[in-house]
Amino acid sequence: MRIMLLGPPGGGKGTQAKYIENKWNIPQISTGDMLRENVKNNTDLGIEAKNYMEKGELVPDQVILNMMENRLQKNDCASGYILDGFPRTIPQAEGLTNLLNNIKQQLDIVILLNLDDEIIVKRMSGRRVHAESGRVYHVEYNPPKIENKDDVTGEDLIIRPDDQESTVRNRLKVYEKQTSPLIEYYNNLNILNSIEANGSIEEINNKIKQSIDSV
Repeated sequence: MRIMLLGPPGGGKGTQAKYIENKWNIPQISTGDMLRENVKNNTDLGIEAKNYMEKGELVPDQVILNMMENRLQKNDCASGYILDGFPRTIPQAEGLTNLLNNIKQQLDIVILLNLDDEIIVKRMSGRRVHAESGRVYHVEYNPPKIENKDDVTGEDLIIRPDDQESTVRNRLKVYEKQTSPLIEYYNNLNILNSIEANGSIEEINNKIKQSIDSV
């Protein structure tokens, strides 16, 4: 089963990707992990990417696509995979479609996790983190025993820069501008399945299972 997850930042894609990975025993393909692995192993593509990164430039789409072409043909992808976080733009989506055609693969389903912006802002801006351990709390859904203090050490909790309300709202604007056109792109390919993602993790798990089982 070849699956793509789409949705806004804070929409639960990472959590649901782990569920799919465990349920169907297929790997989650992360462009960040793929990039780091190529750079670490000094592959030709890793060296090329590192040259851009050292100049403070974005790694071109084609370099990422070439890495992905190699990754999708590895043995652990034989039964399928999950794409999460790529593509982000229409040119990347078109590049991915061409890549999959070249290696005689195609996506089985694109799952869109729909969530209202205000719910995302509430969800993300309420996060509190213990910096040293990485323990995560939420002021409403999983509050610490003492406000703004870690349950284990009693040390102060922080709000990560990515979770600041202004940052979250800016990320949602970027998503709307860059990534939401992908919804129309994959809808036109008749492989988009939209899920309302406002509910418990288990409820969303069940909706995803129903979507995948229907393919």
